[in-house]
Amino acid sequence: MELSPDAPKPTAKEIAAKFREDIANEVYGPGDRLPAARGLAKQLGVQLMTVQSAYGQLRSEGLVITQQGRGTFVRDPAVPLGTESGSSPAFTALASELSTIHETLRQLGDRLDRLERLVEGNGTPPAQ
Repeated sequence: MELSPDAPKPTAKEIAAKFREDIANEVYGPGDRLPAARGLAKQLGVQLMTVQSAYGQLRSEGLVITQQGRGTFVRDPAVPLGTESGSSPAFTALASELSTIHETLRQLGDRLDRLERLVEGNGTPPAQ
């Protein structure tokens, strides 16, 4: 994303859209570091908060993770959301909830299998 002197300064939404497109087109792949926010802000002629907001949008969408003191990196889609360091707290909470739901469904499936075997075994449902 380059600016000519006459071009309007990009918004956080536009910066995020450009990186979203670059990630989709594999300009940036899993594990790749995005440009440092300060340097990008200077290059684009925008405030640091504008770039941080753009990166925040990408993080909220689960496209990138931010690691304190290291930078912002493209998230590997093969790694479950919320499990890597720097994940959005919302995705971490969601991953925990999904894990609980998955375990509950597994237990219900096991119970259903046992009930079906009992019914098939003697032709009548178990007495309660």
